[in-house]
Amino acid sequence: MDFFETIMFPFKWLVSIIMVGFHEGLSFIGLPAANGWTWTLSIIGLVLVIRAALIPVFVKQIKAQRGMQLLQPDLKKLQTKYKGKTDQLSRQAMAQEQMALYKKHGTNPFSACLPMLIQMPFFFALFQVLSGISTNAKQGQGVGAMSHEQVVQFDSSSIFGAPLSASLLHGDPSGGNSAVAVWVLSIIMIIAMTASQFITQKQIMAKNMSEEAMASPFMRQQKMMLYILPLVFGIGGINFPIGVLIYWTTTNLWTMGQQFFVIRRMPTPGSPAAKALEERRAAKGLPPLLGGKKTAAADAAAEAEAAAAAAAEIRAQRVQPQRKNRKKK
Repeated sequence: MDFFETIMFPFKWLVSIIMVGFHEGLSFIGLPAANGWTWTLSIIGLVLVIRAALIPVFVKQIKAQRGMQLLQPDLKKLQTKYKGKTDQLSRQAMAQEQMALYKKHGTNPFSACLPMLIQMPFFFALFQVLSGISTNAKQGQGVGAMSHEQVVQFDSSSIFGAPLSASLLHGDPSGGNSAVAVWVLSIIMIIAMTASQFITQKQIMAKNMSEEAMASPFMRQQKMMLYILPLVFGIGGINFPIGVLIYWTTTNLWTMGQQFFVIRRMPTPGSPAAKALEERRAAKGLPPLLGGKKTAAADAAAEAEAAAAAAAEIRAQRVQPQRKNRKKK
């Protein structure tokens, strides 16, 4: 067992235990044990368990993303301050001040990637479990917590005529006549996987980022990731078993729905979504919700009111000149 296998061993067991648990439960209520849809629902159940466990991490990610957006004006000032200075001392001082800003706002540039990084071991574990199904079925072995009987059941299961252990690149590992079904289903799942990932990131950038964040260097990195990540997963998807494509598409759909809820109910202050939320609340006669962050019209009205109050105070404090009493002749 090599180093990578040693690291992945507990994740493979955990992934297979969750899948077997859902499979046993679904079989208990009457679904066929060897049916592809029973195993598909088991994979979806695996996604639900992992994503539910990651909700606290997602909350931290949202806070970190907002912190990154709020510190963009300070970062811009810092970059202006050290613009054109390429010596080592200046770069070191800039790095120290930048880290101090991250600490002040309780965030860092890698916080947005945290949920994906945590999911990756489970993703690779599922990939290894499903990739070894056919081999272990032929050798009479189990995979992780899956018994040999369950491995055989999974190996023979399919949806829409395509085995769950088949992939677009390698076809049906069992040697069945399902090439067309595997190609069609794999392509549909890859498109769904990449499209859901793109839409999720696009809605964040279009609706949940402030004007300062949109004009920052951080935004350029976000735009690069918007196109790079779906491209990477789209290309890699030709090697993924259909069961893995089901897993990743389901988790992307979860993320998309989660982001839609957050953007609509708890948007970033100063973003288009925040203005839309305040307009909806104003239309219903409700007070501002986002900690005093109002729309541009409300901000202008507040400034005008403050200016009028200041002018009134100045007029009230002005002392009128008095005429001196003249002596009577």
